[in-house]
Amino acid sequence: MASSSVHDSTGTDAAGLSGLRVLLVEDSWHVGVALRRLLQVWGADVVGPAATTADAERLISEHVPDVALIDVNLRGGELAYGMIDSLHDRGIRVVVISGYADVSPAQGKAAAFLQKPVNEAQLLAVLRPMTADKMAR
Repeated sequence: MASSSVHDSTGTDAAGLSGLRVLLVEDSWHVGVALRRLLQVWGADVVGPAATTADAERLISEHVPDVALIDVNLRGGELAYGMIDSLHDRGIRVVVISGYADVSPAQGKAAAFLQKPVNEAQLLAVLRPMTADKMAR
């Protein structure tokens, strides 16, 4: 798998994601912790990281997210395409983050695709409109 880290490329606004509940599904502990901290700094309410779809489903049953950030390749070789389908069917937006270029089974189900290593500015640009949409409801 490609190097998985969050790169700081901007001096972003800390209040950009206030009120957005984000489910984080990522099997790399370091990447998951870094993303969780970044999202929390931006004001998001973060659930996870979960390393498997079973862990993620348990978290969803306790805290329904507004959006899910999902790595396609999870612990033990598990693929997250079934979870992406399920979340899409429930109306929960999905942002796929992957070190692999071909995530074609998620086409049409994900609101956005981000290549690892994730760029902060791109992540914020994808999530900010989702926060605005939530507040408009």
